Amino acid sequence: MSGNNLPPASTAVHMLRDNGITSVRLYAPDSAALAALGGTGISVMVGVPNNVFPGLATSAPAAAAWVGANIKAHPAVSFRYLVVGNEVAGSDTRYLVPAMENIRRALAAAGLGGAIKVTTAISQATIAVHVPPSAGEFTNASKPFLLPVLQFLKRTGAPLLANLYPYFLYTSNPRNMDISFALFAAPATVVQDGKYGYQNMFDASVDAVHAAGERLGVSGVDVVVSETGWPSAGGKAASVQNARTYNQNLVNHVGKGTPRRPRKVEMYVFAMFNENLKENGVEQNWGLFYPNTNRVYPITFG
Repeated sequence: MSGNNLPPASTAVHMLRDNGITSVRLYAPDSAALAALGGTGISVMVGVPNNVFPGLATSAPAAAAWVGANIKAHPAVSFRYLVVGNEVAGSDTRYLVPAMENIRRALAAAGLGGAIKVTTAISQATIAVHVPPSAGEFTNASKPFLLPVLQFLKRTGAPLLANLYPYFLYTSNPRNMDISFALFAAPATVVQDGKYGYQNMFDASVDAVHAAGERLGVSGVDVVVSETGWPSAGGKAASVQNARTYNQNLVNHVGKGTPRRPRKVEMYVFAMFNENLKENGVEQNWGLFYPNTNRVYPITFG
């Protein structure tokens, strides 16, 4: 995390348990965090950082060594997903599937192939069309690398991870969206898509990602929302009240699923703490907690 005043990993893990949070995302295999998570039963999604995975794409021994040092070395941790890159763009996208293949083989060789799924996390910027969800489509720039990614995920039974932020969709064009649609607070259907009615942007985005994959000819790949949230300060519509409204409504809603897929949506709220080393503005204010461990606002996790 990007902060120089954050509590130790052991404290953060105690906070997860005290608040009933049963899954967590780590963007890199931090040894202190993994040690603290061992034996807790908390499900862990861990990342292969963007500056690391290209080297694992070109070297199977390097992938095996990485898995040995960062995954196999922590047998008490309940790993769920191994995330190869976060919001990868540009020329490095060509390394995604080769790295995923090498890491998957390394996990299998270590006896962990059945327990941990290998995937990647895409940016909201890869989605060209959100509304109506049935017209969901990836951008032309992202289609060439996402097709082989989706084919890999389909073949291996892993989900696609998507970082989805109604906040940015709203603030980028507030004249075209009422904030209530972004905050799960619309009193009635806002977007009618055939027989499906949408009262919030989150559901529309999730179903749009499914539709975008199907448009590329790949169906049956689940979507996990690997980041979502609302900032409490630092920018347009960023307030404690809006952040609390979005995140509490999100937690209360995801068990119902989306109009097209009425089953629980797996999602991860971003982020646990405010991070003072990030860029000034909203980037420093996504946390549920201040670094001193006080809550930014009350929220209950079911």
